[in-house]
Amino acid sequence: MKQWFEATLDHLAQKSDTAKTLRYALRHWNGLTLYLNDGRIEMDTNAVERAMRPIKLNAKNALFAGCDEGAENWALLASLIETCKLNGVSAERWLSDVLAKLVNGWPAARLDELLPWASTYTMHAHDPRLAT
Repeated sequence: MKQWFEATLDHLAQKSDTAKTLRYALRHWNGLTLYLNDGRIEMDTNAVERAMRPIKLNAKNALFAGCDEGAENWALLASLIETCKLNGVSAERWLSDVLAKLVNGWPAARLDELLPWASTYTMHAHDPRLAT
């Protein structure tokens, strides 16, 4: 197909829409055909775009936070909530647990254990009481 694109391109007017499309495809050929060599790669990005949609909506909401610091805090919290969702963890239960541990003197050297993707939270993700 690549050879056909290249051969056809020689017979088209350079400014035609078809020529522009073929040049675009040829410039991105490695990316366009990557999914043929690796079955894990999706042909399109629809699944990723659907997963990112709530994050984008939260980013728009942060515009109405009142001030820069408020927007940054909103964005941080929204990121944590969406990370919980992506990991199958109840954001409300996670935040409640983390805040309680921090207030009760959780060691700073072990903060990574409190992240939403830590095994403590994700190992119970199948439990409907803990899932979002």
